[in-house]
Amino acid sequence: MQGKLSTKASIQLKRKNKSNWFNLKSQLEIQSMVLPSIIFLIIFAYIPMYGIVIAFKDYNLFQGISGSEWIGFTHFKEFFNDPLLGGVIRNTLVINGLNLLIGFPAPIIFALLLNEVTNKRFKSIVQSISYLPHFVSWVIFGGLVLTMLSPSNGIINYLLLQLGILDEAINFIGKENYFWFILVGSEMLKGLGWGAIIYIAAISGVDQELYEAAVIDGAGRFQKIWYITIPSIMGTVVIMFIFAVSAMLNTGIEQILVLQNPLNLSASETLDTYVYKTGLQQMRYSYSTAVGLAKSVIAVILLIIANYFSKKITDNSLF
Repeated sequence: MQGKLSTKASIQLKRKNKSNWFNLKSQLEIQSMVLPSIIFLIIFAYIPMYGIVIAFKDYNLFQGISGSEWIGFTHFKEFFNDPLLGGVIRNTLVINGLNLLIGFPAPIIFALLLNEVTNKRFKSIVQSISYLPHFVSWVIFGGLVLTMLSPSNGIINYLLLQLGILDEAINFIGKENYFWFILVGSEMLKGLGWGAIIYIAAISGVDQELYEAAVIDGAGRFQKIWYITIPSIMGTVVIMFIFAVSAMLNTGIEQILVLQNPLNLSASETLDTYVYKTGLQQMRYSYSTAVGLAKSVIAVILLIIANYFSKKITDNSLF
């Protein structure tokens, strides 16, 4: 009896494999469309991973990876004993904490408000305008921010002086207490419209019959948002929140390098700028690779923790 069952299972498995191969062959033109993306990932994401080994070596540019001496965790120990580490970690966590507190909810609120606009033409114009800053480089956008905050001819200082709020102009970009909020505010302004796209798409997928039933029951706009829209997009919000938590050690090097100056260095030096300066400017390739690898490992740990608690609390998770 057991032999017959084994034979039957073997036949079913062969039929399944044959069916899968037939489906792949019949959809070859469609399946091949993903091939360029796979090749791109292999070349630019997986092959470069071999370079991670220089974090454990005393890398010499002329000797190459294979010829460099293996020194183990020396660079990691050096990093964790670096006197600058405390300030760098503080700045990184504070900036990302403010981004989670202020920057993360902003696209959600913007998408919810935009969904309530009934004039399609006005809605389209607002969306287009909100998307534009995303396509402007940080060199240009950061230059605009610096110009607006200039103590000599910036419009912000001019308005505050004219309104009598300030007695003299302030160099906002040079003050540590202001710099973090300027960084988060400019990032939010630049990415508000683009970040709202995924939430707008999620809202558009909500069943319209739910809104019609709510109107019959006498629900107002706020009640429809609170009891229908937000619960319907909560899965998307949770997934994006998990990604945001896993990126707690990433601050974006372009924005900070544009806004950074010697006056705000104590507030603007983050892990990303630290890796850039030690790796490229000081040519300490092994050390900067070790720092980057440590950051990536911590990011994976944060991702797993955020995913675990998300699954426990909301039943929504990545895996």
